Amino acid sequence: MLELGGNQTGAAPAGDLIKDGTEENFMAEVVEASQEVPIIVDFWATWCGPCKTLGPMLEAAVTAAKGKVRMVKVDVDANQRLAQALSQQGLPLQSIPTVVAFWQGRPVDMFQGAVPQSEIKTFVDKLIGLAGDGGLGEAVEAAEQMLAEGAAADAAQTFAAILGEEPAHAGAYGGLIRAHLATGAVDQAEAMLANVPDEIATAPEIDAARAQLELTRQAESAGPLTDLAAAVEADPSNLQARFDYAQALHAAGNVEEAVEELIDIVRRDREWNEAAAKTQLFTIFEALKPNDPVALKGRRKLSSLLFA
Repeated sequence: MLELGGNQTGAAPAGDLIKDGTEENFMAEVVEASQEVPIIVDFWATWCGPCKTLGPMLEAAVTAAKGKVRMVKVDVDANQRLAQALSQQGLPLQSIPTVVAFWQGRPVDMFQGAVPQSEIKTFVDKLIGLAGDGGLGEAVEAAEQMLAEGAAADAAQTFAAILGEEPAHAGAYGGLIRAHLATGAVDQAEAMLANVPDEIATAPEIDAARAQLELTRQAESAGPLTDLAAAVEADPSNLQARFDYAQALHAAGNVEEAVEELIDIVRRDREWNEAAAKTQLFTIFEALKPNDPVALKGRRKLSSLLFA
């Protein structure tokens, strides 16, 4: 981790920990950067009285964390298109100050209004804890490698052993769910999701497992690729056929092609069928690893459309 202050080796300048956010750098400084370290985003405005109180308190807490979290400040008046786009994606930015914590490319916690310094510290400590591995990170990485290599049963055993030591370890819990899905034990995976501990219910690893379960269920009813491809070719403006084709592509393992088809639907009509294509894209992105090239490329393309 980076250290702050003095002339310590590896010390991080304050400018590296606290930055101004804009429409142009939001993806890089928040979404992509949060794959490595948690990012706290302070949505504020110059006319907002509580913002003037909260801002320095947040900066002090981030500085005290010495590189375990970073902060990005977004002036909503100076970045209205960005604020509008984020609101459309579910962030409640109608009231400020709003503070949102991002980890691994997505929001994981938030609060609104000025709060005491003690609550800010609790907020920051919780975010640091979410990013930590509790000393079991190497075991989780080993299990993930097994899963990636097709040894799902061995991965499941390792994830289960980790949970024996730390029952609310989000990485192991989500990993075990995905291992069950890989072995075809879909009902068992679903049962685990139904009983996820409250303290990790909104963790990125659990959301990823939940998204993967949803995609697995969709795959069970996916139509034949050849027929759906023919339907799209016959009528490129048939967005329902294109959507069904995207689902079938994903079910067949053609994830990047599925993402491209869904992006094309958003390009043609972003609100089609209550924004079904955008919702499906978010589900696919959540199911993928945060640094997966398909997810990174797809998020950039989707953001460029939404911000246009």
